[in-house]
Amino acid sequence: MLKEFKDFITGGNVIEFAVAVIMAGAIGAVVTGFVNNIVMPFVGHFTGGTDFADKKIILDEAVVDAAGVVTTPENAIMWGSWVNTIINLLIVGLVMFLIVKAYNKTKKPAEEPAPAGPSQEDLLGEIRDLLKK
Repeated sequence: MLKEFKDFITGGNVIEFAVAVIMAGAIGAVVTGFVNNIVMPFVGHFTGGTDFADKKIILDEAVVDAAGVVTTPENAIMWGSWVNTIINLLIVGLVMFLIVKAYNKTKKPAEEPAPAGPSQEDLLGEIRDLLKK
């Protein structure tokens, strides 16, 4: 059983999958940084300096005691952060589309099968007909 597990874990599919998961995490961090640090400032610029990451709908205000300590935290719907996440999704989708499209261009087109010639029976029939003449 240990040998089977060793064969499984060192097999190509598992290693390729592990590399894909690690790369996906790295690409996710890059895309998040791109959206938060490059795309959203442009969006904020065209929306009058709005930072979507801070946009929220407050359901319950935070409760602060006399000493200034928050006793009950604020309850809010963080819709701006959700907008950033949607933009992340769209950018990741676009990047994956471009990668798959480029990969598909590198693949060789499938060769068309050679046209089927006459069958052996047809050839023998033609020879027979020629011999009869």
